[in-house]
Amino acid sequence: MGLNDTAWESLFDKYHILTEIEQNGQFIISANKIKEFREPRLMTKFDHKVNLPAIFADNNLAILPITRGDYIISSFSAYKEFDEPDADIQKISIPPHIQSLMPQFLVSESIALNCANACGILSDFLEDDALVPTVSGRMSSGGFEFNIDTAFGTKNVTVNNSQIEIDAAYEGINYLSLFEAKRDLSDDFLVRQLYYPFRVWSSRVTKIVKPIFLIFSNGVFYLYQYQFENPKNYNSLRLVKQKNYVISTEICLSDIENLLNTVSLVQEPEISFPQADRMSRVVNLIELLNEKPMTKHDITSEYAFDERQTSYYTDAGRYLGLIDKGRDEDGNILFQLSPIGHHIMRQGYKERQLAIVAQILKHKVFNETLKLHLQCGEMPGKQKVIQIMKHSNLYHVEADSTFLRRSATVIGWINWILSIIEE
Repeated sequence: MGLNDTAWESLFDKYHILTEIEQNGQFIISANKIKEFREPRLMTKFDHKVNLPAIFADNNLAILPITRGDYIISSFSAYKEFDEPDADIQKISIPPHIQSLMPQFLVSESIALNCANACGILSDFLEDDALVPTVSGRMSSGGFEFNIDTAFGTKNVTVNNSQIEIDAAYEGINYLSLFEAKRDLSDDFLVRQLYYPFRVWSSRVTKIVKPIFLIFSNGVFYLYQYQFENPKNYNSLRLVKQKNYVISTEICLSDIENLLNTVSLVQEPEISFPQADRMSRVVNLIELLNEKPMTKHDITSEYAFDERQTSYYTDAGRYLGLIDKGRDEDGNILFQLSPIGHHIMRQGYKERQLAIVAQILKHKVFNETLKLHLQCGEMPGKQKVIQIMKHSNLYHVEADSTFLRRSATVIGWINWILSIIEE
């Protein structure tokens, strides 16, 4: 159990929070009360539903700030799942005269936003002219009220001088576009990150305010434009538009075929064969670990993984030789990039992509599956993939049901390799 889980259980017990919620539909708690057990900023930041403490998840609860020092807990519908990104992806290039925005150095949300602006992504997506970066950072919310869905029906919530944070705002001739930017790939987001800034700035400008979510990972920008159909209803947001942009690498099929024919196959490591279907999330984790080593708890609490997914995706990185597992000075499990991982992450964008492909194709099961795909012109069926797996000496994969589940990883990673080809 994590530190947040333990601290929140103590708070719920001390202040009879569940009983209060059953009786009144809500519980208001101050930062001072939270501080009795743990630092409030660590206890109240849950960007994804999967990050919620166990006692919240088990009782279908969420928490929202209402003043600079108070929070309201109820059975809020506080999160929204992202729609599946569009399959189309638009290629873009960093202007040749810009030397400081190389893809391998886009290590923060603000730098990724600057890159999106420099590459023309923002003007294309926002459909506005004369864009200028304006407000950003932390500021006060002022006062407003809103309705939100709960298990007890619609609840009215009053916010008064809560703190909000805006990653970036771009104002053009027609619109003010407010950005929430993230570097971790996730399934959902906290609507408050868009809603509170939207309410604040809708009352301050006469232009239409566009709430935008931008996710950046491994050279790909995913942009989502939302609209609150009823500005006073937290749950009225609707996706208006979604587009993806990728920094061009000019990787072609011959680059992949060359790797297929030249990599030396390695002996299977004594690590569970990966159950991590989305290679994009493995790469995303490697990018995040390139910034700093993290404990298992850090990864689970800071990013959109539950404990099981943290294990699956760190194991996938270890399987590829890109992540090392050790312990920190307190004895906690610690993950960091391996020397190979660090070497790969220092390379240029195209070289980095090909180096990750090479790490995958060194394993017989991926090598043979991709060769078969290229020979036949289509992905082999699951049974054929399982047949290849059974002849690849995989570590601790024995039951047919396990082969079937793990075959999704093989197919997912091969599809990722094919997706980076630009021809």
